[in-house]
Amino acid sequence: MKTLNHYLQREMLLMTALLFVGIVLFFAFFDLINELGDLGRGKNLSSMFLSVALKLPSRCYELAPVSALLGTMYVLSQMVANSEFTVMRVSGVSLWQIGRAIIMVGVPIALLTFLAGEFVAPPAERLAANVKSAERSGDLIAQQFSSGFWFKENEVFANIRAATSSHILMDVRLYTFDKHRKLVSIKSAKRGVFSIENNTWQLEDVKVTQFDGSETRLTEEPVYEWHTVLRPSILTVYQTPPEQLEIKTLFDNIDILSRSAQDTSRFRIALWSKIVYPLNIFVMMLLALPFSQFQRRQSGVGFRIFAGALIGLTFFLIGRLFSYIGTLNHWYPLFAAFTPTVLFLVLLILMLRRQERR
Repeated sequence: MKTLNHYLQREMLLMTALLFVGIVLFFAFFDLINELGDLGRGKNLSSMFLSVALKLPSRCYELAPVSALLGTMYVLSQMVANSEFTVMRVSGVSLWQIGRAIIMVGVPIALLTFLAGEFVAPPAERLAANVKSAERSGDLIAQQFSSGFWFKENEVFANIRAATSSHILMDVRLYTFDKHRKLVSIKSAKRGVFSIENNTWQLEDVKVTQFDGSETRLTEEPVYEWHTVLRPSILTVYQTPPEQLEIKTLFDNIDILSRSAQDTSRFRIALWSKIVYPLNIFVMMLLALPFSQFQRRQSGVGFRIFAGALIGLTFFLIGRLFSYIGTLNHWYPLFAAFTPTVLFLVLLILMLRRQERR
């Protein structure tokens, strides 16, 4: 069994790596074609290639489960066609033993997928968003509405007109209310810079309007320290979708949105989906075990690739469907994130048990 494990690991890792490179380059080619539409409209060839290159880490992260599925399915299908699989089964090797060998192959793939999605893809996506925003509107990266975007913390409502790629806030207004929802003061600042030492925003050229009964006082302050839970990481919400953020940033966003009494369902679903995503590698690879045996010996490599791509696409679409429906209907995040994986896992177990009884 040890020799068989080494054989399976070598063949599956090699084929998965080859297909992975091919699929990623295939999608990169279409990304480049998509960028060609902006050629001459503020973009040149160097910026186009830079945008495509910055998307590669996310492509690698997204396509890892499909590549693992296709690589495993191809190797197992070849073994079925060459009667190697039949020899293993006659020799007393069960499907569960082959499944354990496949899981061992998936461990390094799942680990690399997690590391890529946590430490490589999010920074690359933010950099790509910065580059694209700089091309379109200078240094501007975030402006949710025409009036900017809004943030609430305790009794303070903050309106930020825009934010730049260097995490500088533009045209900040702080509306402070008392416990009776009565406006107490308005602070207006031209810009704000985050201080790492004090963990505060340094608002510059601040004009303070105080409301005290029937009286109104106007004062000016050169610098005002805004103590808030808002961090530069929350600005990434307006640059990249929650599904492409790292786990720590998702935690920060959930905490900040919770304190301001805003909906966090999308971020919670994205967080749990991020955690469960490496497990999909094992589910996809194990799905190749029963499906590869359904093919005839005469089936070519094209049919195998098509079947594997269809399974991977179905899994991907179901995952996105549950994520979107869960966000709209405020489903429990664990349910929305784990259900697609559990459904395919149950299907896998039923198929393996049926084949094992034969």
